Amino acid sequence: MEDILDVYQRPYDPLLPVVCIDETSRQLMKETRMPGLPGHPEKLDYEYERNGTANIFMIFEPLAGKRETIVTERRTAKDFAQVLQRVSDAFYAHAEKIVLVTDNLNTHTTASLYQLFPPEEARRLAKRFEWHYTPKHASWLDMAEIEIGILGRQALAKPLADMNRFKEQVRVWTIKRNTEGIRTNWQFTTPDARIKLKKLYPIL
Repeated sequence: MEDILDVYQRPYDPLLPVVCIDETSRQLMKETRMPGLPGHPEKLDYEYERNGTANIFMIFEPLAGKRETIVTERRTAKDFAQVLQRVSDAFYAHAEKIVLVTDNLNTHTTASLYQLFPPEEARRLAKRFEWHYTPKHASWLDMAEIEIGILGRQALAKPLADMNRFKEQVRVWTIKRNTEGIRTNWQFTTPDARIKLKKLYPIL
């Protein structure tokens, strides 16, 4: 935990950006229509029909107030590897190294890169990142999780019927949020943790 909190205290450096990544899945839900009878209009049922799932990768740079969202059909190791490649070579190609904060999900490792890319490319990408993991049961330390919560409340509160509409809703929210340049005002530090979370530390 203290490792993550120390990372969050680093000054802003565009060549060494601190980037948080998290992901979440959403059910796609289609409205069910009840056909009308002669003299009676068509009605919408209160129940929804399941129409697959969509996964969102949130890539958030808190000190720059910048985020990217990538919507996929799955959340496999190969999907995560593709996201890391885009972060490295598209979003942060200028960076000397990317300081990566992510949780302990079993796909969030360098091994995912080797599942998708040849060894030389996997190794190149792995070296582009300085890896920092949140402790188990403490994924709330990943600031991308905060952004996912805001996205859910502001843009995904109502069910969306299909992948195209879902992607568009997420894209519009991302552009708006980036235009506003909203940063996270993170104030929880290592000294705070040693006081407020004292029970989590070993007794010596």
